[in-house]
Amino acid sequence: MDFGTYDIRARQTAVYKEVLAYAPFERILYTVLGLTGEAGELANKIKKILRKDESILPGLEVQEALAYELGDVLWYVNAVADEIGFTLDEIAKMNLEKLESRKEREVIKGDGDSR
Repeated sequence: MDFGTYDIRARQTAVYKEVLAYAPFERILYTVLGLTGEAGELANKIKKILRKDESILPGLEVQEALAYELGDVLWYVNAVADEIGFTLDEIAKMNLEKLESRKEREVIKGDGDSR
């Protein structure tokens, strides 16, 4: 699946827009909070793997659980992008251009956003 198709289908499940009459900034806030919550759920699953002291990534069942959490993260990334007026395609392109520029300038391992 490509990002354009994902975007169209994901927007059809964005019930927060129908149920809650948020102002634009509140919709951004809602989606960013959702993103951080889902990223936290993913991190918590990884933490539990570490707690079990597993030196390799566990079996397919756990990997699929992580993939489902990543899917939730992706949904919210798409929602935030939509709320700020971008598509996932645009975000992905901007990110690759930034990373390629950093690599060319040999600052990809540096610190800070403006390098």
